[in-house]
Amino acid sequence: MPRSTVHMIVHKVSKMLLHIKHKVIHFPSFEELEEISTGFANLAGSPVFGSVAGSIDGCHIRIKPPSADSMCYLNRKLFYSIQLQALCDHRGKYLDIFVGYPGSVHDSRVLRNSPIYLKALYPPEGYHILGDGGFPCLSHPISLITPYREPLQNASQRRFNFHHAKARSIIERSFGCLKTQRRSLFFKALEVKPEFAPEVITCCTILHNICITNGDIIEPEEGQLDGDDFDDLQVRDPQSGEHTRERLAAALSAPNDDNLPPALRHHDYL
Repeated sequence: MPRSTVHMIVHKVSKMLLHIKHKVIHFPSFEELEEISTGFANLAGSPVFGSVAGSIDGCHIRIKPPSADSMCYLNRKLFYSIQLQALCDHRGKYLDIFVGYPGSVHDSRVLRNSPIYLKALYPPEGYHILGDGGFPCLSHPISLITPYREPLQNASQRRFNFHHAKARSIIERSFGCLKTQRRSLFFKALEVKPEFAPEVITCCTILHNICITNGDIIEPEEGQLDGDDFDDLQVRDPQSGEHTRERLAAALSAPNDDNLPPALRHHDYL
């Protein structure tokens, strides 16, 4: 089949998939949110994480070096990439994606330029999303809770980071599943122009969600901190979520349910 014909078919199929994006990738209803928060408490192994509504992270998708501004696409791991920022639920299903920034841009900058942050789209009040150490710990405009940075000061912080990692790592497993499902695309540089790459990546996330909806569940695994989680300096933010993190860590270290916040006492996810 001529290369031009293949390109035409790819573009046609991608347009069809993009047309249903908002039906497949969307924020949950209230009933679904209850299921998600319960799911994250199960992943973490603690009811303290019963207010978690998602896990967020960035993923680098390899591309061939573009002819113009190629250095903008060279990431810190020294390969050319397009960034995919994704938020997933407890099953690894994407609730939101933001794709297109070149690989050299830091995760925190991608976040601050994404609609979920700029428009405070998610999570709802009273809920949090989890991110690794490359993100800022925030209470506003979105509630995003990150792990404590090394060196850890006490057992409470170590305990919090352990359970945080168990819950947060679902997004990493989701990226792994995405790349495995589309091995021919993601285990080498994308064979498309950089300006078309975001469209291809978006289509793959749509297909990923369809697979999960049809029963292809990402199995829970023991969460581990990624080696890059704490590589980047976090600047203290006046909108910091550190107070929320301290409250959650204190609840996690409480000796019994009597010391849990009232909103958590009626849950039993263990």
